[in-house]
Amino acid sequence: MKNSIVKRIFVYIKNYRLLVLLSLILAAITVALSLYIPILTGDGVDMLIGKGNVDFKGLFGKIFVIISCVILMALCQWLMSHLNNRITFGVVKDIREDIFEKIQKLPIRYIDSKAYGDIVNRVISDVDTFADGLLMGFTQFFTGVLTIVGTLVFMLVTNVPIALVVVCITPVSFLVAKFISGRTFSLFKEQSVIKAKQTALTEEVISNEKVVKCFSKENDFIEKFEDINENLKQVSAKAIFYSSLTNPCTRFVNSLVYAGVGIFGALLAISGGISVGRLSCFLSYANQYTKPFNEISGVITELQNALACAGRIFEILDEKSEIPDDAGALSLSKVEGYVELKDVNFHYLEDKPLIEHLNLNVKPGMRVAIVGPTGCGKTTLINLLMRFYDVCEGRVSVDGHDIRNVTRHSLRDNFGMVLQETWLQEGTIRDNIRMGRPEATDEEVVDAAKKSHAHSFIRRLPKGYDTVIGEDGGALSQGQKQLLCIARIMLSLPPMLILDEATSSIDTMTEQRIQNAFKLMMEGRTSFIVAHRLSTIRESDVIIVMRDGHIVEQGNHDELLSKKGFYAQMYNSQYSQI
Repeated sequence: MKNSIVKRIFVYIKNYRLLVLLSLILAAITVALSLYIPILTGDGVDMLIGKGNVDFKGLFGKIFVIISCVILMALCQWLMSHLNNRITFGVVKDIREDIFEKIQKLPIRYIDSKAYGDIVNRVISDVDTFADGLLMGFTQFFTGVLTIVGTLVFMLVTNVPIALVVVCITPVSFLVAKFISGRTFSLFKEQSVIKAKQTALTEEVISNEKVVKCFSKENDFIEKFEDINENLKQVSAKAIFYSSLTNPCTRFVNSLVYAGVGIFGALLAISGGISVGRLSCFLSYANQYTKPFNEISGVITELQNALACAGRIFEILDEKSEIPDDAGALSLSKVEGYVELKDVNFHYLEDKPLIEHLNLNVKPGMRVAIVGPTGCGKTTLINLLMRFYDVCEGRVSVDGHDIRNVTRHSLRDNFGMVLQETWLQEGTIRDNIRMGRPEATDEEVVDAAKKSHAHSFIRRLPKGYDTVIGEDGGALSQGQKQLLCIARIMLSLPPMLILDEATSSIDTMTEQRIQNAFKLMMEGRTSFIVAHRLSTIRESDVIIVMRDGHIVEQGNHDELLSKKGFYAQMYNSQYSQI
């Protein structure tokens, strides 16, 4: 699994291969200079021959070259750090764009089945953790590997016996690294999953804090949070424990290498097999050789965390996208509004059918009200009309065209929706009303606001139509947000309308005025009205009464009352006490 994740990461890195090549060249230069400096230092030591016998001219020359190398090495490290940052955050930018684009292409079924906090955690937190690990990988991993290889080559060229001492001890470091990485990956992956649960719970509670307080559930959610937090503490403690073994274990191996070089080198120096300067050079190499093992071991721990997060990111990218429009899909234009549902079957779960053998014919300009108890399939029917979900069997057609053979964009462009749940974007009031028709003039925007009875409260805002509102409407009341959503549809006026409890958050007096505005808006337009308050749909041309996914009654208000059936029971239950 880890290998496949690494391969996919390299696919993103390939877009920056020129920068990676430059970074590697700079890393090689840095390593070469860092390896050359001990040789110069060793030569300098050998120039200190004895009291009164020092080659000052040669020594000053070596010092000048060492200083030059240090300056050049610092410059290369700075440039390399700059390039590594560009590569890392370029890759992260590409991944974030891909995952956000993927979310827009995922079917509504997937979004509905996942906690929003979990998805947000993958896009933000997991990508940040991945970025940290990737940056450490570029900054330390490649340089460390080059240092190890370069140092070993230099030591073999200079003195083979001492180099063999280093080579014999080196496998201990690899065994330590393998032991640690094998245990940290699964723990860091589990840690990411628990963090996502924590984010989801936090988002859920904060967004519904009023409901939590209303039902005095604060302590219940505190207990839930504490359970998740305790679980996260346990897993994080284990992950940190294993990752914390890295430094002491590698330092122990480093000490073994340094001691081995020191003892063996000292014996060689006594016997005249190596000069003191060369021995000092080897001791410097021993430090340089073992230091990257510390860094790489630390990087491996971070990379395990990064790979675990990358795996969660790629899980979303690997999800099946919404079925794309056919290559020859029709683009709807000049829609009359004839809608037909023929023998439609639909289920969210395989073993739990929701809608069975549903048939419906709606002629252009008809006002169709959909009523029924909670869970009967009203909103599901709207989802099928908008093709948020595809039918399992049967067909839904608009003007005789199966909507599966029509582009989603053109289908949804011909529907105007006002939902019970409002949604407004951060921006001005004017921009929010213009969402469906960006080219609309200011006069048209004001006219739509007047028709929806939003104009009066907009004028009272600090900057009127230019008032900037925050995410999801900011400080506006639920009713005011609903009026803006209605104004948005008043402005675009598509040939077909869907009003799903569109006036649920509006006071009775304003509702009466908006119902009059809706009458004007619905003239000549095919309209589907989902309502619980049956008084709002009396004048509908057809009222469809749904129960358990079936149409049990159909007719206008008076006809259905005269039948004294299920609709009459619902109507009388609402008005029996009036």
